[in-house]
Amino acid sequence: MLVVTERLKIPLEEFQLSFSRSAGPGGQNVNKVNSKATLRWRIGESASLPLDVLERFRARHGNWITKDGDVLISSQEYRDQPQNIQACLDRLKGLLLSVANPPRRRIKTRPTRGSQKRRLANKQHRSQTKQRRQTPRNGE
Repeated sequence: MLVVTERLKIPLEEFQLSFSRSAGPGGQNVNKVNSKATLRWRIGESASLPLDVLERFRARHGNWITKDGDVLISSQEYRDQPQNIQACLDRLKGLLLSVANPPRRRIKTRPTRGSQKRRLANKQHRSQTKQRRQTPRNGE
């Protein structure tokens, strides 16, 4: 069971794992062992994912979803399968955590009278500084 939050728990049966040989250096080990892990999750058919979380996931992380509606995550960081499986699950957990809670609504605020006065005074001061830098004209 992948526990993201108290409300969001996904059973491992929803995930399909496949393994292949990793790319890159590793000596003879890389030619013999299928250590790269690829996690496939049919996010649209998941019964454990609330609809609002699904919509936020699609909006924010749509590039992780294939045309078939699967989330594909692969890892070949480590030289053994269990660590790469855990890396895939951790990456998915991070993606789900980022959309687990709805964003807080922004409360419109107005600038205070003091901040408005300070802003205008600062603008006037900058204007006078730049005017003093100018060369005087012939008539002045």
